Amino acid sequence: MTTADEAKGAATALPPVHVIGTGLIGTSIGLALTAVGVDVSLEDQSETSAALARDLGAGRISGEVAPGVVVVAAPPDVSPRLVLRALERWPDAVVTDVASVKQVVLADVSRAGVPIDRYVGSHPMAGRERSGAISARGDLFTGRAWVLCPHPGSDPAATELVAAVARATGAAVTTLSPAEHDAAVAAVSHVPQVAASLVAARLEHLSDEAVGLAGQGVRDVTRIAASDPGLWTQILSGNALAVADVLRSVRDDLGELVAALEALGADEDDVADAPGARAVLARAIADGNAGHARIPGKHGAPPATYAVVSVVVDDRPGEVARLLTDIGDAGVNMEDLRLDHGLGLPFGLAEVSVLPAAAGPLTEALTTRGWQLHS
Repeated sequence: MTTADEAKGAATALPPVHVIGTGLIGTSIGLALTAVGVDVSLEDQSETSAALARDLGAGRISGEVAPGVVVVAAPPDVSPRLVLRALERWPDAVVTDVASVKQVVLADVSRAGVPIDRYVGSHPMAGRERSGAISARGDLFTGRAWVLCPHPGSDPAATELVAAVARATGAAVTTLSPAEHDAAVAAVSHVPQVAASLVAARLEHLSDEAVGLAGQGVRDVTRIAASDPGLWTQILSGNALAVADVLRSVRDDLGELVAALEALGADEDDVADAPGARAVLARAIADGNAGHARIPGKHGAPPATYAVVSVVVDDRPGEVARLLTDIGDAGVNMEDLRLDHGLGLPFGLAEVSVLPAAAGPLTEALTTRGWQLHS
């Protein structure tokens, strides 16, 4: 992860940066760069959007200063056109786009038949369920991966300049080819979005009573299902083959699961014996365990196993703040926190993740301070 001091160091030698597109990502880039002293100018087809990003502190509206770097923060279907326009408008500037698919953008830019040595595709692996400048955050990229995707003709100096911009936002820079990038994000970003949407769609026609039973599990699985349909149609279309390849594997696994469940339910009066069916179910969950264990831990470190201390928290102002203060006073570093609210009850459960060695001392400290713990 890039520290705050490293981000400021990376920003010191940066030329002016021009951001085209003042939605969530473009405005967040402007906020992050402006915070470390980079001269940022803004542009958007909507004057209101650009003015809002300026008012939020993301930079100034385009002026007379020629940029050294242009960041195209636009949807995949318009990014190639904006990249080509930026290469023409600023013949000395390095141009990058931050669209979440890279091969289709590079192919469209390459077809124009103009020199593209100053173009380096990239993709910050960060976002939110909400869109627009008003949802932007200056720390959106802190500790998150920012993938550089240079093509064979990219000038190495241009690639390094884009890397410096990424580091200045606090991101951790990594490099993949456009094809490697698209295959990777199909598995870690695009298919999860499809899966979350498909699971959430099953809730649409349930009764209110049934939906009222939703707990933390369904909230976790469907959190990203609130994403923008228009944007995701563009993303999935732009990475169609890679997404289809992963979904084909998921389909095959689902087919095995369905067959196993149907075999177990063949006897309407009892669970059928169905030799081998239970192994299919167990293997699916175990394979999920193995995959989940590979997800990087805090700050990109190797995965860690945490202990969870569950605390009953009254649903009234100030209670969560009081809990966090008591955790800090106990000298325990909290690794993660999530809240789960009971159905129709005036309290919730705060699940506090800590290193296993800290679970005992934290339990004792919170009990002493009057908190009710949930076994």
